[in-house]
Amino acid sequence: MVEINARLGRMVRQVQAGARVPALSVALHRADRPLWSLTVGATGNDAPLTPQTPFRIGSVTKTFTAVLVLQCRDEGLLDLDDPVGRHLDVPAHGELTVRRLLSHTSGLQREPYGDIWDSLRAPGVEQLLADLARAERVLPPARRFHYSNLGMSLLGELVGRLRGGTWVEVLADRILAPLGLTATTLRPGPHAATGFLVDAYSDHARPEQPTDFGAVGPAAQLWSTAGDMARWAAFLADPAALDPAGAVLAPTTLDEMRWPRTVTDETNWVDGFGLGLILVPQPNRVLHVGHDGAMPGFLASVYGRRGGDGTPGAMGCAVLGSAGTAAAIFGLPHRLLAASVEHDPADIEPWSPGEPAPETYRDVLGRWWGEGFEYVFHWRDGTLRARRAEDPPGKPAAVFAPLPDRPDVLRTISGREVGELLRLTRDERGRVRRMHWATYRFTRDQQTFDGYDARWPDRG
Repeated sequence: MVEINARLGRMVRQVQAGARVPALSVALHRADRPLWSLTVGATGNDAPLTPQTPFRIGSVTKTFTAVLVLQCRDEGLLDLDDPVGRHLDVPAHGELTVRRLLSHTSGLQREPYGDIWDSLRAPGVEQLLADLARAERVLPPARRFHYSNLGMSLLGELVGRLRGGTWVEVLADRILAPLGLTATTLRPGPHAATGFLVDAYSDHARPEQPTDFGAVGPAAQLWSTAGDMARWAAFLADPAALDPAGAVLAPTTLDEMRWPRTVTDETNWVDGFGLGLILVPQPNRVLHVGHDGAMPGFLASVYGRRGGDGTPGAMGCAVLGSAGTAAAIFGLPHRLLAASVEHDPADIEPWSPGEPAPETYRDVLGRWWGEGFEYVFHWRDGTLRARRAEDPPGKPAAVFAPLPDRPDVLRTISGREVGELLRLTRDERGRVRRMHWATYRFTRDQQTFDGYDARWPDRG
């Protein structure tokens, strides 16, 4: 443990020194270890730098707004394909859907009308909505990824109105309190780090002007600590571990949010975007999910890790820095997550025998052929599963669940052909002799599509 902590600490210190970050705060959350945290540098003011020091997290705020939107969907307050104008009285762009705004595929311009990054004066809610009449649709909807703070700001206002409060009130009540994120706030408080622009040609660091982003708050306003953000990242990756009752959001809904809707670069597919979440695939079927953030004087990178051999439950990492141009911050959580798993993998749980498959499905177990390919059906953890015989070990199996009162018809609930039916056909003795999965015929021997055994081509 000492060795891996020293390794992680050296990686953090290299970024702080090499990227010249006045204050860097890092935390790594995993279910099987105590929270690991490290701070390097100084706040730039009279407050000491500690793991409890707040930093601005910028666009990581969007992940909270996205979860609030999906909560509304799960409770029937909206549909993701609703036009935003169904819930907000807007003078223009009301036909853009909630789903498109969440995935940054609406084509709406990036920022609210006006030069807010020049004046550092953000609009209030009424001005934000009124100015939509002057905001551009810079691309057709669904044409491609185009990041929009304006779009996420509209969703924050939508959530508040549906709940009968403000965005920040709903956030505190429905996410921060249930998950114990007590250090995540709308404004910095007296002990926050100061944000800086570090001069490119000297070691001088000039403080950036503090900004309140008003109605754009749902896109970028929040402050937090690395510990809170590592826990939030762990929730985004493994909600069942931190919220087993689904009080904040059902794990299946997080699955939906993590499904890629678009890539962010048409030729370099290194990351994608789901519903409010950045998705960064890693080798060996590992996914890092979260968001980066940038505000004047601050950068943040917050990601959870899913999948892969050795990844523990509830794994998340947050890197918060007080330099607005230290781009090395964005790569650090991915490296820390990978190093933690490589050098301190999760313990291997011993296997123990379980109950046999129910009698009704024992005829299904074993090898079957469909579309010319061999599949293996097996019983694990109380469910019928299937995988292609040649699938790599880390690829998840398809999982089936019987329909109510119809044990011979099963729904694919995850994996290959998710949503499709598996139908069992039995002979006069009740034995399963044929199956149809997504309407494709499955037999015990390899057959052509018109039903001939491939081993006996002369037996037509």
